[in-house]
Amino acid sequence: MPGNPAAVSEAITSEIVSVPTSDAIHELWVQIDHWQSRAGNTRHAVACRFLKGSGLEVGGLHGPIRVPTIDRVANVDRMTVEGLRQHYPELAGTELTAVDIVDDGETLATVPADSQDFVIASHVIEHCESPLLAIRNWLRVVKIGCYVMIVVPDKRFTFDSERPVTPWHHILRDYTDGPDWSRWSHYEEVVRSQGKWVPLNEDQAAWARKLIAQRHSIHFHVWEPQDFLEFLVMAKRIGMTFEVAQFSQNGEEFIAILQRT
Repeated sequence: MPGNPAAVSEAITSEIVSVPTSDAIHELWVQIDHWQSRAGNTRHAVACRFLKGSGLEVGGLHGPIRVPTIDRVANVDRMTVEGLRQHYPELAGTELTAVDIVDDGETLATVPADSQDFVIASHVIEHCESPLLAIRNWLRVVKIGCYVMIVVPDKRFTFDSERPVTPWHHILRDYTDGPDWSRWSHYEEVVRSQGKWVPLNEDQAAWARKLIAQRHSIHFHVWEPQDFLEFLVMAKRIGMTFEVAQFSQNGEEFIAILQRT
């Protein structure tokens, strides 16, 4: 499939890894159907516009996207509901979405290629250690011409507000080399961001190691809208086959609709 990590690693040139110019970002921005929040852009409205048939939602947890009632959605998560309750004790008493398929949301290894009419990933991609791998597999399982709906928290309005945006070269290396090299830095950053960015003391370092041992689901990567658009431009530049059908702000998050080509 175009854009696989080995091929990208072999093909990397200064042109590929360079950050796109503001003109390139502007060109993408004007090509997409850019709805504004005040025009009634909600998750449900976007879903009704683009999502039809049978598809998947990755990590619906306690906030699945409402889709048209005629559609069928299977929820994919890395654990059963019982496992999720243990992993997220803070959600005790909250209704969780039934898990239909237990699988890694980044790889969707049990889902055949070209088998879905859509994939939804709401507040999921920031939890992916390799966002490029996730997008590659979400595109793999949808049919040509169908859509992937990605909802991303805008870091400016979250507890990640003080964290730096993840740069493109970091995301690319997570894809080509795998995420082992950067895992500790992400957990360390999360812990430090809760402690006013002072160096880790012994207790905080122990906390970070515990989170890693638990494979606790953190925000590995964070973006603002312009940076995520840049990320999509670069994903296309390394060979991923999609067009941006819509990109829009929706309150404290933004929504990207990718159409597989």
